[in-house]
Amino acid sequence: MNVAQTLPLIVATPLSGAAVLVGAGRRLPRYAAEMLGCLFAAGAATLALCASAATPSSTARPVEWLGGWRPHGGASVGIVLVGDRIGLGLAALVSLLALAALAYAWRYFAEPPRRHAGSFPALVLLFQAGMCGFSLTGDLFNAFVFFELMGVVAYALTGYRVEEARAVQGALVFALVNSLGAYTTLLGIGLLYARTGELGLAQIGSALDAHPGGPDALVIASFVLVVTGLLVKAAAVPFHFWLADAHAVAPTPVCMLLSGVMVELGLYGTARVYWTVFAGPGGIPAPAAHRALLALGVLTAVLGAVMCWQQRHLKRLLAYSTIAHTGMFLVGLAVLTPEGLGGVALYVLAHAGVKAALFACVGILLDRFGSVDELQLHGKGHELRWAGALFGVGGLALAGLPPFGTALGKAVIEEAAGGWATALCVLVSAATGGAVLRAGARVFLGLGPVPESAAPESRPADDDAAAAEETTGKEEEPETRGGRLSRIPDSMLVVPTALLAGALAVGLVPALRTGIGRASDAFTDHAGYVTAVLYGRAAEPTPTPPPHWSVAGVLWGLLATALAAALALLAVRRPGRREPTRWATPLRRLHSGHVGDYVAWFLAGITLLAALIV
Repeated sequence: MNVAQTLPLIVATPLSGAAVLVGAGRRLPRYAAEMLGCLFAAGAATLALCASAATPSSTARPVEWLGGWRPHGGASVGIVLVGDRIGLGLAALVSLLALAALAYAWRYFAEPPRRHAGSFPALVLLFQAGMCGFSLTGDLFNAFVFFELMGVVAYALTGYRVEEARAVQGALVFALVNSLGAYTTLLGIGLLYARTGELGLAQIGSALDAHPGGPDALVIASFVLVVTGLLVKAAAVPFHFWLADAHAVAPTPVCMLLSGVMVELGLYGTARVYWTVFAGPGGIPAPAAHRALLALGVLTAVLGAVMCWQQRHLKRLLAYSTIAHTGMFLVGLAVLTPEGLGGVALYVLAHAGVKAALFACVGILLDRFGSVDELQLHGKGHELRWAGALFGVGGLALAGLPPFGTALGKAVIEEAAGGWATALCVLVSAATGGAVLRAGARVFLGLGPVPESAAPESRPADDDAAAAEETTGKEEEPETRGGRLSRIPDSMLVVPTALLAGALAVGLVPALRTGIGRASDAFTDHAGYVTAVLYGRAAEPTPTPPPHWSVAGVLWGLLATALAAALALLAVRRPGRREPTRWATPLRRLHSGHVGDYVAWFLAGITLLAALIV
């Protein structure tokens, strides 16, 4: 079996596992269902890793036309999967993180009596299949189908604890906002089909290249609509409002997947659609794409960092840090060069491990103490030494401490974007890493004044800001069987340890950096992609220097880490605030939890994106 023939199996393996678990889950004991889920997830990960390793070179693009419907003379009606190194690497990352989430939840996840043992692992496998299919598809409509499969399952996973009203509300907000994004993407696909008569990425790109006079209004509108739906999944400002609400109510293993890979898939889709469809002479001019991605990236990074620092609900804190790092990823993509993309790829790999590990540690606190409130948990984590150490290491990695892969990715983005981008990345990393370190110092080390536990929760009675944003994380329902944990299962500690080790390896393995550099060259080669998919001819792009450590990058990473530690120490010396600072109140009021407000901001975001492109 060659590499191309492996591509459908990467998607089919978790789909088959989900079907088996749905059909046999009621008859299987819980440990058997969970073991089967892990085996199917691991099978897809193994296939993706083997396919990536067997690819002849980092610039090769194995192509599989399903059903043998190969193109003739550049025209085709078939469905195609394209296995370039970036797509295969993302499929492998998705599968490994799905395996980590299932292993973390192994034999501990609380299930209502009416729900059979295979329900949760089956949903995770469906989620994995949708994400893998999206990573590998070379067809825009099928990308939409896989993306919506992923979205529908994500709604179900977010509201998995359907017996709780908050979980249902968070899932409904998630579903409504992301459904609006799906409708805009589908409308954009329809406009592209009307313009070109094609649905394949390579075919659309080739058709647009045949009209080199620049984009017309229809092409610009289609780009704005398609990218809007992708940026909703990526939680870019102002499409980000659903993310924190979803993370606050989703089970911990689900949060590991949402922040670890689903958000990043929105960024991957944006980059893929731009480079394969709109990067040619008939697409969107590079200055317009640069301006749009850069503006949204800066806005996302700054707002995410500010909101992250203001949180005391630990899941919301980590959710807003994801938004802040999404902004940094967008800044890297906005450079529109292989160097910028390589930095983003490294950052995404390491960030997935770090963020999933941090959520895993928060899950331990939730299931031990029934709370994710930073102030209420003050000093209670003393006994959880290993979890506290992992949480602290995760905070340092998030801040950009060398030699973690997050520091390397940040350094490469800073070098590619230049000048002021360095200051932005340092400050955002310091704020998000400092927020995590502040929470860790209070919870696990007991530093700072002890908050008054008897003090009433301060919230303006007439301010609906309310309702969703001011939740603190007190009195949460544990996710483990039998209520709160008396002993932490080994799986809940092994998983975050392995994830952080993987994030460290991203920064230390030279071959990984070299491979990502070559793969980024191929990913940004618009003409090479079209030629490989439609005509089966591989072309070597002009090589660029691969991502590498630099003295400046290391020093900036150390500075960001030092700033994060200093901010954390200054914050814990002051009493924890039970209400937002005055200057942050307007921002928090924007995050009202009201779906109508979020829809209004969604429409404003489309308008802003269109204005930046035009």
